[in-house]
Amino acid sequence: MHIHILGVCGTFMGSLAQLAKEKGYVVTGCDRQVYPPMSTQLEQAGISLIEGFDPGQLDLQPDLYVIGNVVSRGNPLMEAILNRNLPYVSGPQWFAEHILWDRWVLAVSGTHGKTTTTSMLTWILHFAGYEPGYLIGGVPQNFPTSAALGKSSFFVVEADEYDSAFFDKRSKFIHYRPRTLIMNNLEYDHADIFPNLQAIQTQFHHLVRTVPGEGLVIYPEQDQALTEVIKKGCWTPVQTLGGDWAYQLLQEDGRKFVVQFQGEIVGEVSWELSGLHNIHNATAAVAAARHVGVTPDVACQALTQFSGVKRRMELVGEVNGVAVYDDFAHHPTAIQTTLEGARAQHPAAKITAIIEPRSNTMKLGVHRDSLKQACQAADRVFWFEPENSGWSLTDVPASGETEHHICHSTAEIITKVVDSAVPGERLVVMSNGSFDGIHKKLLAALQARNG
Repeated sequence: MHIHILGVCGTFMGSLAQLAKEKGYVVTGCDRQVYPPMSTQLEQAGISLIEGFDPGQLDLQPDLYVIGNVVSRGNPLMEAILNRNLPYVSGPQWFAEHILWDRWVLAVSGTHGKTTTTSMLTWILHFAGYEPGYLIGGVPQNFPTSAALGKSSFFVVEADEYDSAFFDKRSKFIHYRPRTLIMNNLEYDHADIFPNLQAIQTQFHHLVRTVPGEGLVIYPEQDQALTEVIKKGCWTPVQTLGGDWAYQLLQEDGRKFVVQFQGEIVGEVSWELSGLHNIHNATAAVAAARHVGVTPDVACQALTQFSGVKRRMELVGEVNGVAVYDDFAHHPTAIQTTLEGARAQHPAAKITAIIEPRSNTMKLGVHRDSLKQACQAADRVFWFEPENSGWSLTDVPASGETEHHICHSTAEIITKVVDSAVPGERLVVMSNGSFDGIHKKLLAALQARNG
């Protein structure tokens, strides 16, 4: 069977393409911006890529068109598919019907921490010998690819609440039918498709409705939005983070901690990650793994060998004591937890945050009032504000001792940051895009400054 994927270079659709290829399908795809790293992964998998959405691609005559949510009405190839009455399906529906239908699905959902928690859970099952399949919305350091079929009945998936396609406005995760469900947290996000938090809660309620009575739902008891979701109706046993499951720090920076289940210590973790958010993610992963038979002590042993995820406080390089980190944070809460984790790990260091408010929600200015508090753990913040921004970052006032600088080009940021950088400083670059390759440019400028 030949499938042609529209929007193939997106994280989810690119991973889906690799799974289809591994399963034996003939896979081709197209996208408007075909560029690394996903284009490289796809080419290495033997998947032919076409730049753009020219209707001439109908000449490929695939058996089915799989549509990513980047595609909308007016797309020339999609219009041609509709006019010819050719068969098409959303990416999440195809994934559910062709990959997940006979698997024990462990799904990780929530506003923050999905990629990291999914990577942790996948690694735990792999460490325990389960050989799970997985689809992760990022690049896990412990695995060579972001998706694989695996060799067992278990499949771990990052369950995104974003919509499925222009013709299916349900969240992607509605298709997955998990038996084990983690709901990490819930805040307002994706303002381009959800009018308010209640609309997202409705989608999460629909997700909870799909979990069987013999399954398990894991969520933090202190999260009010998720507590309200559960109160709408839950027909599945639940275990709570902060109740059934807890942790205790053995080191203040979070590099060593114990996991507790129903008041008893069940495992100890010593690792290189920092921040309470990562410990929360780890505890959820241990709880989910226990549901499929991995004992918490084995899960904790696995986590001591967890290498993290690319673009999650990933050290890109260091020049004369000035370190540059890359982080995917693009929501005020994620920015705050990332910076607090950096502060816990480097309490005496000068920390500079370099932030591109690039997500659709950020571009709409929905979270402008939360950005002030989000950056308090940093000593200074450099904001990137493009000329065509829909709102001004001058609306975000300085907070406490934190300096705020607004720049209109990456070149301006690099000049100002490098001119004042000091040994021991941590430069934390935060964006959900490429940010004009600023990470390597900072390192090059630091190197040039020091001869």
